[in-house]
Amino acid sequence: MARFKIGVHLRPQHTTIEALRTAWKAADALGVDSISVWDHFHPLQGDPAGPHFECWSMLAAMAIDTKQALIGPIVCAIGYRNPDLLAHIACTVDHLSGGRLFLGVGAGNSERDHVDFAYGFPPVPERMRTLRAALPRIKARLPKLSPPPIGRVPVMIGGAGEKVTLRLVAEYADMANIGGPPAELRHKNRVLDDWCARLGRDPKTVERTSNIPPSAVERLEEYVEAGGQRLHIQLDHPYDMAPVDRALKIRG
Repeated sequence: MARFKIGVHLRPQHTTIEALRTAWKAADALGVDSISVWDHFHPLQGDPAGPHFECWSMLAAMAIDTKQALIGPIVCAIGYRNPDLLAHIACTVDHLSGGRLFLGVGAGNSERDHVDFAYGFPPVPERMRTLRAALPRIKARLPKLSPPPIGRVPVMIGGAGEKVTLRLVAEYADMANIGGPPAELRHKNRVLDDWCARLGRDPKTVERTSNIPPSAVERLEEYVEAGGQRLHIQLDHPYDMAPVDRALKIRG
């Protein structure tokens, strides 16, 4: 068994659907462990009016186009969709993929997305309360759906707030997505371990994931030593797979 997993995070900005489909098919053919997209409505870099595509529509297409990789969002802003509806959407995409979906959620951090689509942008504490209330609803809804998901859909929480977010990970999540360089990742993983200890949870039951730039591929061992178990290489158009291929060779 490989010591760590390699994922690809395709950022759907300033691109085309054709380029995205080519990219996720290529990543799947290379043998990556997972493929993800983000949940935003506008580009985060470059021309703010540039092309951009919607998360769950892409994931439905990805579910059909790919065969083996785990797929999912990193991460859905919880204020964009009713939690029970989000669970139903996720279940449908899980069936389209043959049981390969993970469900990433977070409090949401893009003010422009929230305001432009008329959701409002509450202060951080209110967004965190919304996330806290949504997590048990999502987990309760999934097995009640008819049909339910094919398998157990892992829930990922994105974020690294030490007082609230990482506690929610310890309470509800199967996967944690924590960003930053290795030193920061190491510290946040220790905080998460501490929350698991306080709440009586085995920290080994939470998979640690992190998004990294292509330039960090030659430093994979540093991220693994910091606790990273699944490293998602972030790619923008034109989605050059060379760093991904290199990471897979390093992983072995």
